[in-house]
Amino acid sequence: MPAARGKVRATVRMPHLLYDGARQFVDCAVSPAKNINDVFVTAMCGYVKVLGRSQIDRSFVEMKEDADYQKEARLIAEEFSPSDWEAFEFAEREIP
Repeated sequence: MPAARGKVRATVRMPHLLYDGARQFVDCAVSPAKNINDVFVTAMCGYVKVLGRSQIDRSFVEMKEDADYQKEARLIAEEFSPSDWEAFEFAEREIP
């Protein structure tokens, strides 16, 4: 995840075992990371992505329980049903 405004220096406290484990991967060249900082930046990028996906998933759950949204979704599905069916029939003809 590229930084939009450069980099920020931050101090982080963590358990020794976590730091030692990450350090070991860098020292043994098991990780593609060049240094311990790269390990933690990569890990944080992954964690932020997971949190972002989790927010999206929660939004879908909210949509499922939203009566107005469900009504609108049904209306849209009904409106596009004929063209969906046409596309399906066309695709069936094209498949050898």
